[in-house]
Amino acid sequence: MKKTYRIALSAIAEEFHFEIIVRPENYEDIMIETPEVNRPGLALAGFYGVFDADRIQLIGKAETQYLQSIEPSTKRVMLQKLVDAHPVAILYTTGLPVDDALVERARREQVPVLRTPVKTSPIMSSLIASLNNHLAPRITRHGGLVEVYGEGLLLLGDSGVGKSETAIELVKRGHRLIADDAVEIKRVSEKTLVGSAPEMIRHYVELRGIGIVDVRRLFGMGAIKETERIDLVIQLENWVEGKMYERFGMEEESINILGINIPSVTVPVRPGRNLAIILEIAAMNNRQKRMGYNTALEFNKKMMKQMGMTEE
Repeated sequence: MKKTYRIALSAIAEEFHFEIIVRPENYEDIMIETPEVNRPGLALAGFYGVFDADRIQLIGKAETQYLQSIEPSTKRVMLQKLVDAHPVAILYTTGLPVDDALVERARREQVPVLRTPVKTSPIMSSLIASLNNHLAPRITRHGGLVEVYGEGLLLLGDSGVGKSETAIELVKRGHRLIADDAVEIKRVSEKTLVGSAPEMIRHYVELRGIGIVDVRRLFGMGAIKETERIDLVIQLENWVEGKMYERFGMEEESINILGINIPSVTVPVRPGRNLAIILEIAAMNNRQKRMGYNTALEFNKKMMKQMGMTEE
Protein backbone atom coordinates (compact mmCIF):
# COMPACT_ATOMS: atom_id res chain seq x y z
CA MET A 1 0.00 0.00 0.00
CA LYS A 2 1.38 3.38 -1.04
CA LYS A 3 2.32 5.53 1.94
CA THR A 4 1.02 9.09 1.97
CA TYR A 5 2.46 12.05 3.83
CA ARG A 6 0.74 15.02 5.41
CA ILE A 7 1.64 18.48 6.66
CA ALA A 8 -0.31 20.75 8.98
CA LEU A 9 -2.06 23.72 7.40
CA SER A 10 -0.71 25.82 10.27
CA ALA A 11 2.86 24.94 9.24
CA ILE A 12 2.23 26.09 5.66
CA ALA A 13 0.52 29.27 6.90
CA GLU A 14 3.53 30.01 9.09
CA GLU A 15 5.99 29.25 6.28
CA PHE A 16 4.30 31.74 3.93
CA HIS A 17 3.25 34.24 6.62
CA PHE A 18 -0.44 34.01 5.76
CA GLU A 19 -2.87 36.26 7.60
CA ILE A 20 -5.52 34.22 9.38
CA ILE A 21 -8.98 35.68 8.78
CA VAL A 22 -11.01 32.72 10.08
CA ARG A 23 -9.34 30.35 12.54
CA PRO A 24 -11.44 27.21 13.23
CA GLU A 25 -11.32 25.53 16.62
CA ASN A 26 -9.48 22.54 15.06
CA TYR A 27 -7.07 24.74 13.11
CA GLU A 28 -3.93 23.05 14.46
CA ASP A 29 -5.29 19.61 13.49
CA ILE A 30 -6.12 20.43 9.84
CA MET A 31 -3.78 18.50 7.56
CA ILE A 32 -2.92 18.87 3.86
CA GLU A 33 -2.34 15.66 1.90
CA THR A 34 -2.07 16.87 -1.71
CA PRO A 35 0.47 19.21 -3.33
CA GLU A 36 -2.17 20.51 -5.74
CA VAL A 37 -4.04 23.78 -5.28
CA ASN A 38 -7.12 25.09 -7.06
CA ARG A 39 -8.67 28.31 -8.37
CA PRO A 40 -12.42 27.70 -7.85
CA GLY A 41 -13.72 29.58 -10.87
CA LEU A 42 -16.05 26.77 -11.97
CA ALA A 43 -17.22 26.21 -8.40
CA LEU A 44 -18.13 29.89 -8.02
CA ALA A 45 -20.12 29.52 -11.24
CA GLY A 46 -22.05 26.64 -9.67
CA PHE A 47 -20.23 23.56 -11.05
CA TYR A 48 -18.95 21.13 -8.39
CA GLY A 49 -18.69 17.98 -10.50
CA VAL A 50 -14.91 17.76 -10.16
CA PHE A 51 -14.39 19.86 -7.04
CA ASP A 52 -11.58 18.57 -4.76
CA ALA A 53 -12.05 19.77 -1.19
CA ASP A 54 -8.58 18.47 -0.21
CA ARG A 55 -6.95 21.32 -2.14
CA ILE A 56 -6.34 24.85 -0.93
CA GLN A 57 -8.74 27.11 -2.85
CA LEU A 58 -7.20 30.35 -4.15
CA ILE A 59 -9.36 33.40 -4.77
CA GLY A 60 -7.59 36.04 -6.82
CA LYS A 61 -8.47 39.05 -8.93
CA ALA A 62 -10.25 37.04 -11.64
CA GLU A 63 -12.53 35.30 -9.13
CA THR A 64 -13.15 38.55 -7.26
CA GLN A 65 -14.06 40.50 -10.40
CA TYR A 66 -16.39 37.70 -11.49
CA LEU A 67 -18.17 37.79 -8.13
CA GLN A 68 -18.52 41.58 -8.38
CA SER A 69 -20.15 41.21 -11.80
CA ILE A 70 -23.07 39.09 -10.59
CA GLU A 71 -26.09 39.95 -8.48
CA PRO A 72 -25.29 40.39 -4.75
CA SER A 73 -27.80 37.71 -3.77
CA THR A 74 -26.32 35.24 -6.26
CA LYS A 75 -22.82 36.15 -5.12
CA ARG A 76 -23.75 35.40 -1.50
CA VAL A 77 -25.19 31.99 -2.47
CA MET A 78 -22.09 31.07 -4.50
CA LEU A 79 -19.72 31.97 -1.67
CA GLN A 80 -21.80 30.02 0.82
CA LYS A 81 -21.77 26.97 -1.48
CA LEU A 82 -17.98 27.19 -1.70
CA VAL A 83 -17.70 27.17 2.09
CA ASP A 84 -20.29 24.39 2.40
CA ALA A 85 -18.06 22.18 0.22
CA HIS A 86 -15.64 22.27 3.21
CA PRO A 87 -12.33 22.91 1.42
CA VAL A 88 -9.20 22.39 3.51
CA ALA A 89 -8.66 26.18 3.31
CA ILE A 90 -9.64 29.26 1.32
CA LEU A 91 -6.81 31.63 0.50
CA TYR A 92 -7.34 35.18 -0.74
CA THR A 93 -4.36 36.46 -2.75
CA THR A 94 -3.06 39.93 -3.68
CA GLY A 95 -4.29 41.32 -0.35
CA LEU A 96 -7.86 41.35 -1.66
CA PRO A 97 -10.71 42.15 0.76
CA VAL A 98 -12.51 39.07 2.06
CA ASP A 99 -16.25 39.04 1.51
CA ASP A 100 -18.30 39.32 4.72
CA ALA A 101 -20.72 36.61 3.57
CA LEU A 102 -17.85 34.16 3.15
CA VAL A 103 -16.36 35.04 6.55
CA GLU A 104 -19.71 34.59 8.27
CA ARG A 105 -20.31 31.19 6.67
CA ALA A 106 -16.70 30.05 7.24
CA ARG A 107 -16.95 30.78 10.95
CA ARG A 108 -20.16 28.79 11.18
CA GLU A 109 -18.78 25.84 9.15
CA GLN A 110 -15.29 26.00 10.74
CA VAL A 111 -13.49 26.46 7.41
CA PRO A 112 -10.13 28.31 7.59
CA VAL A 113 -9.82 31.52 5.58
CA LEU A 114 -6.37 32.97 4.95
CA ARG A 115 -4.94 35.94 3.06
CA THR A 116 -1.62 36.87 1.48
CA PRO A 117 -0.40 40.08 -0.20
CA VAL A 118 1.38 37.99 -2.87
CA LYS A 119 -0.17 37.83 -6.33
CA THR A 120 -2.01 34.67 -7.38
CA SER A 121 0.43 33.12 -9.88
CA PRO A 122 3.57 33.52 -7.73
CA ILE A 123 1.91 32.21 -4.56
CA MET A 124 0.38 29.30 -6.46
CA SER A 125 3.78 28.34 -7.87
CA SER A 126 5.48 28.67 -4.49
CA LEU A 127 2.75 26.69 -2.70
CA ILE A 128 2.93 23.81 -5.17
CA ALA A 129 6.74 23.68 -4.94
CA SER A 130 6.66 23.70 -1.14
CA LEU A 131 3.90 21.10 -0.88
CA ASN A 132 5.66 18.87 -3.41
CA ASN A 133 8.70 18.91 -1.16
CA HIS A 134 6.78 18.35 2.10
CA LEU A 135 4.55 15.58 0.70
CA ALA A 136 7.05 13.87 -1.61
CA PRO A 137 7.46 10.06 -1.56
CA ARG A 138 10.63 9.23 0.34
CA ILE A 139 12.97 6.51 1.50
CA THR A 140 16.07 6.38 3.67
CA ARG A 141 19.23 4.76 2.29
CA HIS A 142 22.40 3.79 4.12
CA GLY A 143 25.10 5.94 2.57
CA GLY A 144 26.42 9.46 2.24
CA LEU A 145 25.62 12.50 0.12
CA VAL A 146 28.13 15.16 -0.91
CA GLU A 147 28.10 18.07 -3.34
CA VAL A 148 31.13 18.05 -5.64
CA TYR A 149 31.47 20.82 -8.22
CA GLY A 150 27.73 21.37 -8.05
CA GLU A 151 26.90 17.68 -8.59
CA GLY A 152 25.10 15.68 -5.90
CA LEU A 153 26.94 12.38 -5.36
CA LEU A 154 25.13 9.62 -3.43
CA LEU A 155 27.77 7.31 -1.93
CA LEU A 156 26.60 3.72 -1.41
CA GLY A 157 28.46 0.63 -0.24
CA ASP A 158 28.93 -1.81 2.59
CA SER A 159 29.82 -0.61 6.08
CA GLY A 160 33.55 0.03 6.43
CA VAL A 161 34.20 0.48 2.71
CA GLY A 162 35.27 4.11 3.23
CA LYS A 163 32.23 6.29 2.52
CA SER A 164 32.70 8.58 5.53
CA GLU A 165 36.46 8.93 5.07
CA THR A 166 35.93 9.83 1.41
CA ALA A 167 33.28 12.38 2.35
CA ILE A 168 35.64 14.05 4.84
CA GLU A 169 38.45 14.15 2.27
CA LEU A 170 36.10 15.82 -0.20
CA VAL A 171 35.10 18.38 2.44
CA LYS A 172 38.79 19.13 3.05
CA ARG A 173 39.14 19.73 -0.70
CA GLY A 174 36.45 22.42 -0.60
CA HIS A 175 33.29 20.44 -1.35
CA ARG A 176 30.21 20.17 0.87
CA LEU A 177 28.64 17.48 3.03
CA ILE A 178 24.90 16.92 3.05
CA ALA A 179 24.56 13.59 4.88
CA ASP A 180 26.61 10.74 6.29
CA ASP A 181 25.50 7.24 7.26
CA ALA A 182 21.81 7.81 6.37
CA VAL A 183 20.30 9.81 3.52
CA GLU A 184 16.63 10.76 3.36
CA ILE A 185 15.69 10.79 -0.31
CA LYS A 186 12.58 12.55 -1.63
CA ARG A 187 11.08 12.39 -5.11
CA VAL A 188 10.12 16.06 -5.57
CA SER A 189 9.22 15.79 -9.28
CA GLU A 190 9.03 13.24 -12.08
CA LYS A 191 12.75 13.70 -12.78
CA THR A 192 14.30 14.89 -9.54
CA LEU A 193 15.45 13.26 -6.31
CA VAL A 194 16.61 15.42 -3.41
CA GLY A 195 18.59 14.11 -0.46
CA SER A 196 19.07 15.41 3.07
CA ALA A 197 20.26 14.16 6.46
CA PRO A 198 17.97 13.06 9.30
CA GLU A 199 17.76 15.84 11.89
CA MET A 200 19.52 13.82 14.59
CA ILE A 201 22.72 13.25 12.60
CA ARG A 202 22.76 16.38 10.43
CA HIS A 203 26.31 17.77 9.94
CA TYR A 204 27.89 14.81 11.79
CA VAL A 205 30.27 12.18 10.42
CA GLU A 206 31.34 8.94 12.10
CA LEU A 207 34.99 8.03 11.62
CA ARG A 208 36.04 4.64 12.91
CA GLY A 209 38.80 5.05 15.48
CA ILE A 210 38.00 8.73 16.01
CA GLY A 211 34.28 8.80 16.71
CA ILE A 212 31.64 11.40 15.85
CA VAL A 213 32.88 14.70 14.43
CA ASP A 214 30.89 17.87 13.77
CA VAL A 215 31.75 18.95 10.22
CA ARG A 216 30.06 22.34 10.60
CA ARG A 217 32.21 23.29 13.61
CA LEU A 218 35.44 21.80 12.30
CA PHE A 219 35.30 23.15 8.74
CA GLY A 220 32.79 26.01 8.93
CA MET A 221 29.36 26.72 7.44
CA GLY A 222 30.78 26.59 3.90
CA ALA A 223 31.46 22.87 4.33
CA ILE A 224 27.84 21.81 4.73
CA LYS A 225 24.54 22.01 2.88
CA GLU A 226 21.01 21.13 4.01
CA THR A 227 19.75 19.46 0.82
CA GLU A 228 21.05 18.57 -2.63
CA ARG A 229 19.72 17.10 -5.85
CA ILE A 230 21.03 13.56 -6.52
CA ASP A 231 22.81 13.56 -9.89
CA LEU A 232 25.05 10.49 -9.67
CA VAL A 233 25.24 7.34 -7.56
CA ILE A 234 28.72 6.11 -6.60
CA GLN A 235 28.79 2.42 -5.67
CA LEU A 236 31.91 1.80 -3.57
CA GLU A 237 33.01 -1.82 -3.24
CA ASN A 238 36.13 -3.62 -2.10
CA TRP A 239 38.41 -4.54 -5.00
CA VAL A 240 37.83 -8.10 -6.18
CA GLU A 241 40.82 -9.66 -7.94
CA GLY A 242 39.91 -10.99 -11.36
CA LYS A 243 36.70 -9.00 -11.63
CA MET A 244 36.31 -7.00 -14.84
CA TYR A 245 35.77 -3.35 -14.00
CA GLU A 246 34.70 -0.71 -16.51
CA ARG A 247 37.78 0.92 -18.07
CA PHE A 248 36.45 2.94 -21.00
CA GLY A 249 33.10 4.15 -19.68
CA MET A 250 31.15 2.87 -22.68
CA GLU A 251 28.60 1.05 -20.55
CA GLU A 252 25.97 3.35 -19.09
CA GLU A 253 24.79 2.11 -15.69
CA SER A 254 21.89 3.42 -13.63
CA ILE A 255 20.08 2.66 -10.41
CA ASN A 256 16.34 3.06 -9.88
CA ILE A 257 15.34 5.00 -6.78
CA LEU A 258 11.67 5.82 -6.19
CA GLY A 259 10.94 5.17 -9.86
CA ILE A 260 13.67 7.46 -11.23
CA ASN A 261 16.78 6.12 -12.97
CA ILE A 262 19.92 7.85 -11.71
CA PRO A 263 23.31 7.42 -13.48
CA SER A 264 25.59 5.12 -11.50
CA VAL A 265 29.26 4.14 -11.48
CA THR A 266 31.00 1.40 -9.52
CA VAL A 267 34.34 2.38 -7.98
CA PRO A 268 36.53 -0.44 -6.62
CA VAL A 269 38.33 0.41 -3.37
CA ARG A 270 41.81 -0.75 -2.39
CA PRO A 271 44.83 0.76 -0.59
CA GLY A 272 46.59 3.45 -2.61
CA ARG A 273 43.57 4.67 -4.56
CA ASN A 274 42.70 8.33 -3.98
CA LEU A 275 38.91 8.10 -3.87
CA ALA A 276 38.41 11.84 -3.41
CA ILE A 277 40.14 12.65 -6.69
CA ILE A 278 38.31 9.82 -8.46
CA LEU A 279 34.96 11.17 -7.26
CA GLU A 280 35.87 14.70 -8.34
CA ILE A 281 36.57 13.36 -11.83
CA ALA A 282 33.32 11.36 -11.76
CA ALA A 283 31.36 14.51 -10.85
CA MET A 284 32.92 16.61 -13.61
CA ASN A 285 32.50 13.80 -16.14
CA ASN A 286 28.83 13.39 -15.22
CA ARG A 287 28.20 17.11 -15.65
CA GLN A 288 29.95 16.97 -19.01
CA LYS A 289 27.68 14.12 -20.12
CA ARG A 290 24.58 16.08 -19.13
CA MET A 291 25.87 18.96 -21.23
CA GLY A 292 26.07 16.66 -24.26
CA TYR A 293 29.72 15.56 -24.37
CA ASN A 294 30.61 11.91 -23.72
CA THR A 295 34.37 11.36 -23.57
CA ALA A 296 34.11 7.57 -24.00
CA LEU A 297 32.05 7.90 -27.18
CA GLU A 298 34.37 10.55 -28.61
CA PHE A 299 37.42 8.40 -27.83
CA ASN A 300 35.74 5.40 -29.45
CA LYS A 301 35.07 7.43 -32.61
CA LYS A 302 38.73 8.44 -32.80
CA MET A 303 39.86 4.82 -32.39
CA MET A 304 37.53 3.63 -35.13
CA LYS A 305 38.69 6.42 -37.42
CA GLN A 306 42.34 5.56 -36.71
CA MET A 307 41.64 1.92 -37.59
CA GLY A 308 39.90 2.93 -40.80
CA MET A 309 36.52 1.80 -39.53
CA THR A 310 33.25 3.68 -39.63
CA GLU A 311 30.23 3.32 -37.40
CA GLU A 312 27.31 1.47 -38.90
